[in-house]
Amino acid sequence: MDTMTLWNISGWEFAALAFAALLVGFSKTAVSGANTVSLAIFAAVLPARASTGALLPILIAGDVLAVLTYRRHAHWPTLWKLFPAVAVGVVAGTLFLQWADDGIVRTSIGVILLLMAGVTMWRRRTADAEAEPDSVATRTGRVKARSYGVLGGFTTMVANAGGPVMSMYLLSAGFRKLGFLGTSAFFFLIVNVSKVPFSVGLGLIGGHSLLLDLALVAFVVPGALFGKWAVNRINQRLFEQLVIAATVVGGLQLLLR
Repeated sequence: MDTMTLWNISGWEFAALAFAALLVGFSKTAVSGANTVSLAIFAAVLPARASTGALLPILIAGDVLAVLTYRRHAHWPTLWKLFPAVAVGVVAGTLFLQWADDGIVRTSIGVILLLMAGVTMWRRRTADAEAEPDSVATRTGRVKARSYGVLGGFTTMVANAGGPVMSMYLLSAGFRKLGFLGTSAFFFLIVNVSKVPFSVGLGLIGGHSLLLDLALVAFVVPGALFGKWAVNRINQRLFEQLVIAATVVGGLQLLLR
């Protein structure tokens, strides 16, 4: 019995999942947050809750490729400030998944993403972005890091949708393109790997999902290579606009689906 039979999916549906996997690779090395489209595709083809477990190993594969590509550009002071708050968000997201249905999850995440995009656009219209990402050393920076960290941990646990939240934080903190990609690469590799035990415990990852992932993971690589090629041809302003646009699209598709 092949993977498509196990999941009862057609050839066209498998092709859609393969495209989503390719888009994960692209988002990890080029436009972070674009993989919200992948989230939507997985949720459309597979049962909503099961789709989060099936997508997680694909995301981890993309994270590994992103770390290999941008490992020299990570800003570790920011990461150390974020991780404790993210842990709180992951635990809260695990508890939330135990009682919330798919509709509540989608609506909650969609509202959060749109609010984050709105706040970021407002900030960029009313003030210049900080030149360096060391603002985490200030009291305001620490509060912002903790707030976004909890939201990022929560959204990544319940719907693998933490990318847009953290994208909004890194943009608002003044990260340039390569620092943004290097910091987010390490952030999501560590966070996504830490989610695996929780997802297994909730029954979101199992033999069937891993078999499907094995068939899809090869599509992540060309997406990542294309992203690496494309990011060198995208200027900073366009990069920020694409990240914000991907966040808005992700939020809307969660609310309207």
